[in-house]
Amino acid sequence: MARIDPAETREAIAALAPWLFDATVTQPPRPALARAVRLSARLLAQESPGHSVEVRVPPFVAVQCIEGPRHTRGTPPNVVECSPRTWLRLVAGLDRWDDADIDASGTRAAEVAALLPFVPLHPDAGAEVG
Repeated sequence: MARIDPAETREAIAALAPWLFDATVTQPPRPALARAVRLSARLLAQESPGHSVEVRVPPFVAVQCIEGPRHTRGTPPNVVECSPRTWLRLVAGLDRWDDADIDASGTRAAEVAALLPFVPLHPDAGAEVG
């Protein structure tokens, strides 16, 4: 798999800033949303490689991350799942793990929280984006 460029990921997320800051703004086009979600989840897996936690952001992506035992069959023992908007708000530092609507199961799932945010957006980003 090709390396994920953090700058490209930041750009993809920043393009969605108005919607991330304000839920009343029209949801971005599906291709832009899919790009930001996929790049950010794959960047997480790239920066924290491993197979002990699966992060799912349906319908766009599922990645495995965090060193530990490899999962090979059935439902993984450590899973984090959330909506695309929730995921991107977590990645951007706009929501805290404890306050977000996340389905997390397994003893290691919460380790993802320690990796967030990794593409922080600032409140003025919404004004800068088209």
